[in-house]
Amino acid sequence: MNAPFMSLAQILNRLAITARRTLRDHHPTPNGTCPICRVPPDCPAATAARSILDTISQMRWRDRGDPGRQTTSRR
Repeated sequence: MNAPFMSLAQILNRLAITARRTLRDHHPTPNGTCPICRVPPDCPAATAARSILDTISQMRWRDRGDPGRQTTSRR
């Protein structure tokens, strides 16, 4: 599917898949360095991927509403 015809949910899902794949590729080796960037555990790519996943997660929880908030129903 082409980008102009994708819904927001589809775009967010693709971003999440890409971020997870990036985290998997940049997972630190046993000696604590990123196998791709060759830097200590918090390489910029992994940090950006975590930020994207956090943002997507916050957006999805916010859209579901506050579970503690009481809603009134009309009869």
